[in-house]
Amino acid sequence: MDPLAIPFEEPPALTHDYINDRFNHVHLLADPVYGYIEITKPHRGEASEQDLLDTPWLQRLRRIHQLQSAWWTFPSAEHSRFVHLLGTMHLASLFAHRITPSLHEAYPDAPSRACVEETLRLAGLLHDVGHGPFGHYFDHEVLSQWNLDHEDIGRHLIEHYLGDLISSIRRSPNDPFEKGESIDPKWVSWVMADRDIPGYTPPGWLQALKPVLCGPATVDNLDYVPRDAHMCGVKLGPVDVSRLIHYSFVYNDTLVLHSHAVGALEMFLASRLYMYMQVYHHRTVRRFDLSMREIFRETISELMDGSPLERPSEYLRLTDWYLLESVQEWARSETGTKKRLGDQWMRIVNRDLPWHLAYENILHRDVNAGTLTKKLLGELKATYPSLKIEVDVASAKIAPHNPMAEDGMVTIYDPMQGIERAKTTELVTRLPQYNQLIRVFTDTEKALEPLNRLTTKLLDRRSVRS
Repeated sequence: MDPLAIPFEEPPALTHDYINDRFNHVHLLADPVYGYIEITKPHRGEASEQDLLDTPWLQRLRRIHQLQSAWWTFPSAEHSRFVHLLGTMHLASLFAHRITPSLHEAYPDAPSRACVEETLRLAGLLHDVGHGPFGHYFDHEVLSQWNLDHEDIGRHLIEHYLGDLISSIRRSPNDPFEKGESIDPKWVSWVMADRDIPGYTPPGWLQALKPVLCGPATVDNLDYVPRDAHMCGVKLGPVDVSRLIHYSFVYNDTLVLHSHAVGALEMFLASRLYMYMQVYHHRTVRRFDLSMREIFRETISELMDGSPLERPSEYLRLTDWYLLESVQEWARSETGTKKRLGDQWMRIVNRDLPWHLAYENILHRDVNAGTLTKKLLGELKATYPSLKIEVDVASAKIAPHNPMAEDGMVTIYDPMQGIERAKTTELVTRLPQYNQLIRVFTDTEKALEPLNRLTTKLLDRRSVRS
């Protein structure tokens, strides 16, 4: 039939209230991975996600690179923690839409779909709000001295600075909450991080949602793997996020993945493993990390004297930008400690790295990284006592938790066998089960070949070479 001959029908009438409700409450943000991301915006005095995004604590994340020091190695990887959080929030919405019906079957007392969705969205948005400059590197090199990490800082910020705003939000991008509903900030801070909160018992429905933020295929790593690859220009195999979401549901007290999506999980873990091996643990990235290790904590102590929990105003300004601008000024005009630190930072910024790679190999077996590092370094120093040598085993991570580890668990529904708990490693038997990059670095270029020969001999003798 000629399309021009189809009789014209008047579209259904749209009420003014519908138009206002739909378009006055929601913004679209352009995104290179998802096309568009929805956020709620202020309307008639209501608190919104935009209000949270516009707080200084979220805006500072624009000035913290997503890829710590890897952006010095991959020139196009200039994206920030801020854009990653937006992507994580977006994926949390998609999960919420799929799993909320099964959540209400298991927990009839759970809040409305809109309230559940917004709780997960805010957990995705805020899960990295506590990060300092250079991300996980800051956790390892600085926060560890107070037995803290960025999740502890993030929970503190939610409790003391963002909680009132969170509890004032009354809608998701799709629907308003039911009358009388609000989000308890404790829900957000508990579900977004691995560890429990001392003295706090979350509601059962929230416990069932924990794997959305903490597990082998979370909205966090489902965003950063394809996003980091895209921004680095790295080509990955398929990351079928839509299939993983489609086949997820709540059963009893946990999130379950239908066996029809196990293949998608395997592909995702293979892609994530590839990113660890080729980007996050790249040899040049590790050279930058080694170079910073000698001066990083001392630099931070000059910029912020004490724990972030005790000096929030100083922590608020402590970003990649602030650190790098400060050390550049130190190199130009300061004397003493700041001058020394500034000069060393300028070598790093100018890619004049003191450390050179003498040996590299991948161990495909379970080796205690700390023990191997200590013993190998001792043996190398015994032969070359005057050389500056570092043994670096990449499984001693400064990066996020790796789901390939033995404790990575996932709950699978098999129509033939029912619900079962399975170790992630058992699902990906075609992948190497252990992937530990061992490297030896020195600051003496003439020693590269002798160190390579000696390391090869020592690891052959210890029967740990691949």
